[in-house]
Amino acid sequence: MKTALIFGVSGQDGAYLSQFLLNKGYRVIGTSRDVHSASFKNLDALGIRDNIQLLSVSLYEFRSVLQAINSTKPDEIYNLAGQTSVRLSFDQPVEAFESISIANLNILEAIRFLKIPTRYYNAGSSECFGNTNGKAATEDLPFHPRSPYATAKAAAFWQLANYREAYHLFACSGILFNHESPLRPDHFVTQKIVSGACRINKGQQKLLNLGNISVERDWGWAPEYVESMWLMLQQQNCEDFLIATGESNTLESFIEAVFSYMNMDWRDHVKCDQTLWRPTDINSIRANPSKAELQLGWKAKYKMKDVAQMMVEHELSSK
Repeated sequence: MKTALIFGVSGQDGAYLSQFLLNKGYRVIGTSRDVHSASFKNLDALGIRDNIQLLSVSLYEFRSVLQAINSTKPDEIYNLAGQTSVRLSFDQPVEAFESISIANLNILEAIRFLKIPTRYYNAGSSECFGNTNGKAATEDLPFHPRSPYATAKAAAFWQLANYREAYHLFACSGILFNHESPLRPDHFVTQKIVSGACRINKGQQKLLNLGNISVERDWGWAPEYVESMWLMLQQQNCEDFLIATGESNTLESFIEAVFSYMNMDWRDHVKCDQTLWRPTDINSIRANPSKAELQLGWKAKYKMKDVAQMMVEHELSSK
């Protein structure tokens, strides 16, 4: 039985990855800063909380990370922790950098210090690319981050690349584009749209306030994206991979798909509020995930409209 240690087990990706690995027969250990006070509602929602060993670990403290890895001796480590909100990172840039970059550095240094043959996956982000200006990003496209969140993710990416080269660690970054599910909290715009539209449909809300709806993103389905993380650690050679559907759409198109599914015209219910815009944002980003398909055998089955429909169906059935 293989052991997987997941930093950030309580989030969307941590929960779906835990479920995936349990189905593979793994022993799964998940961490949170304080397991006694943390919310594990995503694990509860998937019915897997009792199957996971939970540890309290502070990723800001090297000794805490070192002890966690040394005591569990994991075959695989997945770092899915850290600040996840791009918008919040503008208000809390230091927290963004520490929770993403410093945490990643502590994990890398602990693996190097312990000299254990573990394989390490770090969650990268498409936000690192910035605007691709109509060009489809590949793993070789230079980064141009446009937020404190993206800057921290870029720093973590290059930290890992340096440790991989200098210390011959099996460590890789997955550059994942936007991936959504019903486990997303409401401060993510896709869930905000779905929840708001469903409340409007039930007569519980009149208007939905949103920021810039002309931005273009590549949206996929989170439950299938976690498989790509696992596949990266099963390869003979360690490499970084870009994970996306290969199809980009505007946020307006996502909104239309959500409202149309409930036979509503979104223009009657959505108000654009410029106070919700980010100081700097990515206007357009596109992806070419051909390397993942060729080398990992992974290809997204669900595109944006599928994601919108599945999220709406879940929201309507659960409340």
